[in-house]
Amino acid sequence: MILIGLPSTGLHTNGYSLARKVLFEMAGMSHSDNPDALGGDTVAGALLAVHRSYLEAVKPLLAGGLVKGMAHVTGGGIPGNLSRILPQGTSAVIRPQWPVPRIFGLIRDLGEICEGEMYQAFNMGAGMLLVVDSDSLAQTMDMLRHAGEEPFIAGETVEGDGVHLEL
Repeated sequence: MILIGLPSTGLHTNGYSLARKVLFEMAGMSHSDNPDALGGDTVAGALLAVHRSYLEAVKPLLAGGLVKGMAHVTGGGIPGNLSRILPQGTSAVIRPQWPVPRIFGLIRDLGEICEGEMYQAFNMGAGMLLVVDSDSLAQTMDMLRHAGEEPFIAGETVEGDGVHLEL
């Protein structure tokens, strides 16, 4: 099985306590600050990026029986959410090679947070993960692109237990 990721628009609904601590308490930033690392956005703009809905893109996949599992990446980051949908004896191998919104790099750098912890706390640009059969991968990717998505391969499932990040 292959894991397909759909991009997030930012933090969505997770990690705000850590983000506030790093940006406001540790770094002393204000909502109106415009750090270079955000590429022209303000701290408030990056933190308040709208949590997007994946319904319209995923609905046809569900109707066609193409999706074997889904994880909406919220609190608990990628490992916490993905582990909830994996059957016993199944492991997920995540290979993060997708674009990560700038806000995550800023939080990581200012808070001196290791990559592994960032993936435990945040979606890191993967707001939705879909599990699909490898033989339906091309069709699924085409349908997602046709729906206006920019899907990416996030990893695969293998025998084992848990979620493993290959950072």
